[in-house]
Amino acid sequence: MNKITRYILLLLMPAVFIHCSYSQTSSPKKITKMDSTDQKNPQYSHTDSKQVNMPDAEWKKILPADVYRIAREKGTERPWSSAFETSKEIGTYYCAVCGNPLFKSDTKFESGCGWPSFYEPISKSSIIYEKDNSHGMSRTEVMCGRCKSHLGHVFDDGPPPTHLRYCINGVVLDFEKAAAAEKQYNDKKEGS
Repeated sequence: MNKITRYILLLLMPAVFIHCSYSQTSSPKKITKMDSTDQKNPQYSHTDSKQVNMPDAEWKKILPADVYRIAREKGTERPWSSAFETSKEIGTYYCAVCGNPLFKSDTKFESGCGWPSFYEPISKSSIIYEKDNSHGMSRTEVMCGRCKSHLGHVFDDGPPPTHLRYCINGVVLDFEKAAAAEKQYNDKKEGS
């Protein structure tokens, strides 16, 4: 292959990759919710706040493969592959591994980065931070404050009031609509 042909191919490669990532958005996206009873995950709870310390071998037995790869092996999902990235539903986002509350939907914003983005976690203890110098970059990794599962990264290019962008892999998020949570609360209250 001559130099000119290689140069032309190098110039066309970014256009091909952009086209591939845009074509991913046309596929149907399903918003899923992990149910601890279906997944046999005894650690999953929206109310338990005690730390979860389990070996990865145990997590591998109870987590779906895609959740395990990202949460426990620090993987990354394809950009624009999560239905949560463009979701406008009102409610709460939870860790798909342990059920820890992470973000309220009113802190979610369209960042254009291809992953669900938030400007603030629910509480200071819901997220923990660690330096990440992998892939030749200097970033800050964010993990679940309860089970230490990898969620994504935080950057300082977000909107006010925090100016932060928590760029989170959608596969490690569960979502509960606000109306569903209110109904559960009311049903529980009436049953008391």
